[in-house]
Amino acid sequence: MAQRTVLVVLFDDVQSLDVTGPVEVFAGAETHTPGSYRIRTASLDGAPVRTSSGLTVVPDQALTDASRPDTLIVPGGRGSRNPDPRLIDWLRANGPRARRLVSVCTGAILLAGAGLLDGRRATTHWAHSDRLARDHPAVDVDPDPIYIRDGHVATSAGVTSGIDLALALVEEDLDRDAALTVARHLVVFLRRPGNQAQFSVQLAAQTARREPLRELQQWITEHPGADLSVESLAARARLSPRHFARAFQAETGTTPGRYVDRVRLEHARRLLEDTGDGVEEVSRVSGYGTPEAMRRAFVKALAASPAEYRRRFRTAPVH
Repeated sequence: MAQRTVLVVLFDDVQSLDVTGPVEVFAGAETHTPGSYRIRTASLDGAPVRTSSGLTVVPDQALTDASRPDTLIVPGGRGSRNPDPRLIDWLRANGPRARRLVSVCTGAILLAGAGLLDGRRATTHWAHSDRLARDHPAVDVDPDPIYIRDGHVATSAGVTSGIDLALALVEEDLDRDAALTVARHLVVFLRRPGNQAQFSVQLAAQTARREPLRELQQWITEHPGADLSVESLAARARLSPRHFARAFQAETGTTPGRYVDRVRLEHARRLLEDTGDGVEEVSRVSGYGTPEAMRRAFVKALAASPAEYRRRFRTAPVH
């Protein structure tokens, strides 16, 4: 088996977990299967970089001295917002030479800046997906999945999703046993295929400024099976339905109905992942009323039925 070189790009204000998460995965795989990976880090001039959390990382080499890698990993962080133009130039020239091109979090902004995501489907951290879509209209941005594979290019969402993606790459290169061994060593689940939604996206609404609406948001989350019609919620907030609907959308950025839909989907999703409750019970306590109503909601939002979702993502044994 040929040893695969993994090259991680470093720059000032990089997010340290975007770097160390994937590095630990590939290093663990090398321990499990000696000779499988050679891990290198490189900055523009080979100089140490300071991460966004204040850590100093000393690279192995300068990017100009790096040989062609099998896998090129571009992390994110504050430094990806206003990058050194030389870094973009290097990525533009050298990114296509890698067999696999990978970004973690806002590293996708750097790849897009180098034109390497044009015409491709990609993701990034949900908080930066709008900027990526706005600044790079040639990129098909999907803010929901934790990672996306489009040909030889893979993009991932927030910091921990870089670990998920790296585990998927190890499983692809070696086998599931190797990836599972690394996941166990890192005390993470080997269970998150890329099409699982970013958790934060499900409830990405703003928190209301006014206390009654803020408390109502929390109450909705704690009571997904209750009557959550606009009329009922307005009465609880002591507002007319029309005033309540306007105020809720103005302060949260979403309608009451859409917020309730997201809360119920998130609640049902967690029950399917973490409990052995039947689909009928999950649909009832999550506010769907019937399994068919829940199935329609899952297919629309996640492109999977509740049963298929549970098969893919459950963490607790189902009895």
